[in-house]
Amino acid sequence: MPFLAGKEVTQNGLGLMRFTLSDDVTPDEQAFKVLKAALAAGVNVWNGADFYGTLENNSLHLMNRYFTAYPEDADKVVLSIKSGVASMKTFAMDCSPAGLRDFVDNALKILDGKKKIDIFGCARVDPNVPVEESITALAELKEEGKIGGIQMSEVKAETIRRAASVAKIDMVEAEVSIWATDVFRNGVAETCAELGIPIIAHTPLGAGMLTGTIKSPDDLPAHDHHRIFPRFQPDNLAKNRLLVDELEKIAVAKGCTPAQLALSWVKAQSRKPGMPVFVPVAGARSESRVIENVGVVDLADDDLAQIAALQEKYPVAGERFPPAAMKLNEY
Repeated sequence: MPFLAGKEVTQNGLGLMRFTLSDDVTPDEQAFKVLKAALAAGVNVWNGADFYGTLENNSLHLMNRYFTAYPEDADKVVLSIKSGVASMKTFAMDCSPAGLRDFVDNALKILDGKKKIDIFGCARVDPNVPVEESITALAELKEEGKIGGIQMSEVKAETIRRAASVAKIDMVEAEVSIWATDVFRNGVAETCAELGIPIIAHTPLGAGMLTGTIKSPDDLPAHDHHRIFPRFQPDNLAKNRLLVDELEKIAVAKGCTPAQLALSWVKAQSRKPGMPVFVPVAGARSESRVIENVGVVDLADDDLAQIAALQEKYPVAGERFPPAAMKLNEY
């Protein structure tokens, strides 16, 4: 079993973003059922952010409400919180020491003692602040007991090494899925393995694409911000469906759902030589989806080779993020 911030975790994580979408908030009654089901299924890595939603209702507020209702669950969960976003409209960051201290203090105020922040970090590298300064500030907050560990997100291998020279990095968040394989080519995965850092794989289902349910842009919910992402534009989506069509055939042969195949593929990367532990964090807003996502699919080396051949035959069309957001990604 891997460990995060000193706590034993499984290779099953839950993304909290969709619970508090400003234009599609999940009612607490339903959200609590999903969170309870997640814990019962061993999904104990919960990945949130103080910008998932509004200033008045985001991941932190949801966690306050949930752990107020179920205080016995607080120590069962490893809660990671991304922060440092000064403006979602302009993608401006503030990962200065003073800025990070304000973000942490605000997060603790919202949680109100109902849950500790197990892992905290910047959602992206602040282009105006050397990463060493940000990590030093987070290390001080950890030493003060305000956070339990330090995370980084969407960072290149060199940045990870610079950060790790300052303080222990507990996790790196990166987009990893059958159609997002950058970390295997740019040294991020190897660097994390060398330094003993688990990778939290965000968007492991390709924002729904790898579940097989999206066949055209119209299949995305009207409020889904992925509608403007390059990979979901009509021409690119049609090309990307070629890969998904073949993956669906493999899922049928394996007796599993496309989502189970996709999540099992991410977990299977952990057993390859020179690779770190991968923990996919998938979003779910129903109990049935949580249960489906933890379904184990045994992928033999032949299965992985078959998927690799499909990835080469049907390369993914389109960037991972729109141009404005790509500017803050390091790859």
